[in-house]
Amino acid sequence: MQSSLMSMLPLVLMFVVLYFVMIRPQMKKQKEHRAMIDALAKGDEVVTAGGVLGKVVKLGDSYVGLEISNAVEVQIQRSAVVQVLPKGSIK
Repeated sequence: MQSSLMSMLPLVLMFVVLYFVMIRPQMKKQKEHRAMIDALAKGDEVVTAGGVLGKVVKLGDSYVGLEISNAVEVQIQRSAVVQVLPKGSIK
């Protein structure tokens, strides 16, 4: 009985290390990204996953209207926003 517990110990230790090194930080990052997306507001300057910079002009449930140039507006998914820039970053 004791030998079977000792043989399982390395597997359990590997899972614990994996949780603290990979899974937990990834969950924290996802939570921060979700909070950032929920806090989007009109006028925010953002960067998308594709590298497009623009200003938020419309907000929907799952889509965002992004002005990428004067009178040029594109619709993107909210989840495609990867970073909110400080005001005045886009000239």
